[in-house]
Amino acid sequence: MTLRSRLIFAGQTASLAGIWGLLAGVIYWLSNSLRLAFELHDLPSATVVITIVAMGVFITLVGVLTYVFVGLQRGGRKTEPAPAAKEGK
Repeated sequence: MTLRSRLIFAGQTASLAGIWGLLAGVIYWLSNSLRLAFELHDLPSATVVITIVAMGVFITLVGVLTYVFVGLQRGGRKTEPAPAAKEGK
């Protein structure tokens, strides 16, 4: 493994860890705002819907980014080039 590939791997791992940290922070923040809305007798329906949608979006994004990262580390799909089309059929 060359120095360049190690630096790229370190950058990818750091960004993946950062996005998981961001997800944890967003989930904590949204659940805290949901709890606060119930304590203050705020309108819970809007808070609940916004929280559920926002958490779903962030969890989906992190899942997709993790899937891509793992796929890149496994070397991606090994596909063979398509055979050339026969001319003059």
